[in-house]
Amino acid sequence: MGQILARSLTSSRLWLAASLLATSLLATSLFASSALAQTGEGLSPTLSAIKAAHAVRLGYRESSPPFSFLDQSGRPIGYSLELCEAIVEEIGVEVDDPNLRIDYVKVTSDDRIDAVLQNKFDLECGSTTANAERGKRVAFSPLMFVAGTKLMVPKASNVAAVTDLKGRTVVVTKGTTNEQAMHAADKKFSLGLNIVTASDHEQSYQMLAEGKADAFATDDILLSGLIARHKAQDKFRVTGDYLSYDPYGIMFRKGEPQLSALVERAFRKLGSNRDLVPLYNKWFTARLPTGERLNVPISPQLEEAFKAMDDSAGASN
Repeated sequence: MGQILARSLTSSRLWLAASLLATSLLATSLFASSALAQTGEGLSPTLSAIKAAHAVRLGYRESSPPFSFLDQSGRPIGYSLELCEAIVEEIGVEVDDPNLRIDYVKVTSDDRIDAVLQNKFDLECGSTTANAERGKRVAFSPLMFVAGTKLMVPKASNVAAVTDLKGRTVVVTKGTTNEQAMHAADKKFSLGLNIVTASDHEQSYQMLAEGKADAFATDDILLSGLIARHKAQDKFRVTGDYLSYDPYGIMFRKGEPQLSALVERAFRKLGSNRDLVPLYNKWFTARLPTGERLNVPISPQLEEAFKAMDDSAGASN
């Protein structure tokens, strides 16, 4: 009996010692985690740099309404920028800094991907197509819009389809998937197109307006946005079948799982709060802060994608 009692006491002492050790290790781990969060250690390179700078750099476009453009005072606004602001809030939680500053960095269609790779900004908040080729170099958020290449032509033009442009001049914005789509159409239909490039969508629009091109090819929603922005409904129209499929996403650096998870989490929160459709309507069907109205209802594909995000968020809660 004495031996049993002795063994029992010994076991109790061992269990108590083990419990105290586990508690001590847990406290040390929690303290270390807290210390890491405060110093930025344990964060991905982008998040660590954001924590150190107390700022997030958002890449924006000057002439991609309603995704990213300038208001009357020259301030960057748009649908994509609001989505990025939601991501910034999530970053603030992750790096324990709720008062992160936003610094805006201007980018173009041609330099945006290189700017990501060269660490010139943290999130690109524009109208960038997320495709497999680009996915080899950069990362993208969940789907935020679906567009496709169409043509803008003068109202009086006899062009109704890309095949009507045989031998004519088409302007595209340099560095876009639309440029690739026009070269593909040119080859497929043996059109003999003169494909010229401009540095941004506004310059492409101006080339068409000045008669230097017979058509401007880019995503249909951007064409509608530019026509509305310039109040040019009586001058230009959008025509033709879709020449490409272009799903949009917020772009950021590849190879940072922590950042990717954070971006997805921000989208899921918007989905679970049912904020995505109202946000869409704010920029695509309601009157814009600059006065124009696009009246582009949400597509069934995008609505289904938003619903799936809502369902996904509900399943994970």
